[in-house]
Amino acid sequence: MNNIQEQKVPFRQLLAFFIPLGVSASLVTISHVIINSTLARSAQPEVIIASYALPLSILGLTERPAVLMRQTCSALVRDRISFRAMSVISWYILACIMLLGALICYTPIGKWVFLHFFGAEPAMIQPMIEVYQILMFVSIFSGLRCLYHGIIIFNMRTKWLTIGMVIRLVAMYLLSLYFIHTNQVNSGRVGAILFLVGMMVEASVSIWEGRSLLRQIPEKKPDHPIEKPKQIFQFYRPLLYSSVIAVIVGPSVNAFLGKTMDFQLAVASFAIASSLTNLVQSFFSYIHQIVLNFYRKDPKSVMKFTFTLAFIPSILIALLSYTPMGPWFMQNVMGVNERLMHASLDTLRVFMITTLVFPWLDFANGMIMLRGETKVMIWSQAANVSVTLISLVLTIVLTPGWNGMVGALAQSLGLAAEAAVVWFVLRQVLRSNDKPPFQMTLKT
Repeated sequence: MNNIQEQKVPFRQLLAFFIPLGVSASLVTISHVIINSTLARSAQPEVIIASYALPLSILGLTERPAVLMRQTCSALVRDRISFRAMSVISWYILACIMLLGALICYTPIGKWVFLHFFGAEPAMIQPMIEVYQILMFVSIFSGLRCLYHGIIIFNMRTKWLTIGMVIRLVAMYLLSLYFIHTNQVNSGRVGAILFLVGMMVEASVSIWEGRSLLRQIPEKKPDHPIEKPKQIFQFYRPLLYSSVIAVIVGPSVNAFLGKTMDFQLAVASFAIASSLTNLVQSFFSYIHQIVLNFYRKDPKSVMKFTFTLAFIPSILIALLSYTPMGPWFMQNVMGVNERLMHASLDTLRVFMITTLVFPWLDFANGMIMLRGETKVMIWSQAANVSVTLISLVLTIVLTPGWNGMVGALAQSLGLAAEAAVVWFVLRQVLRSNDKPPFQMTLKT
């Protein structure tokens, strides 16, 4: 193990690994721009986009278990035996996602969800169900993509994530041009088809590269203990539970924004500010993969690399919030009016708390996954939700005129609470457990 720790990892190697991951994460936002701009060409864009947007929000929930397969695979799979164990868990996950999708699409449950939970008009229910009948398969291909992403990431071939995303965007754009020029943009199903085709293309690229890498790894790696699906599930289950808990945050923020002094301004300014924050932050959302793949080799280099990146999101948000760049971007690129622009800038300034906290939370989560202590994430997510809800209640009572800033502050404080719990537990684990877990002792 000492030899592993003494290996020097050059800064350029960390960059070469990290940049393709960041670019692929940022490019995801472009795929949604393609879909929305295509649907906006319809005769009734508001109705068509709404019939696509609400089923898409359900996809955001059902896709979460599939996306978690990426972290699980990259952390635990080191040989073909462990990959087969991972595959068993993956097929169970995908089968459950398909079952849930079938319940929504082909039983009264789906109508109830859209009608009573989302409050959709009765005339919109059937079009939304037809959209989700297509979107439910997006989760399946997303899961396959993430499974092989884990193999690609561990083998340091991260450029293939960017390549897959670029090919996906090209396919979606060409298909969107076909729908537009043949005047077939007449329902939300068009958006679902674009998303599904894009995900199928990206999954195909990932599977092709991942399968070629699988042929190069050993059947059984010495000293790697992962052999059974049960061991995989012990790692995956806390990630799933914490993800389920996290689902509460989004709907809670939206619900409380409805109690501010200006509901429409609050929702709109929060949406714009959070979308810009997510756009900036998405590029830096793979720090945990740097930890998983390099920390055991060179902890000092990983810490220096993280410290170098950690403040960039805050600097970028500060440039948008406090310089003419922000107003120019919102007015000329996003088409925001002056009143909404000022409200969005105020909300964006509050989100700077999030950008300061998130890189270090992602680093700590990487350490937690590296040591196999994923159950900690259940408690950290519970802290996030609790503090978010308390903050929402207090700010609505004390300062309802903050509008969108209410959601930004509550979400930021919740993230800070999550980070505090993770770092506290991590510090205790590092102090009390001198013997590293199996992930730390792997030979590379």
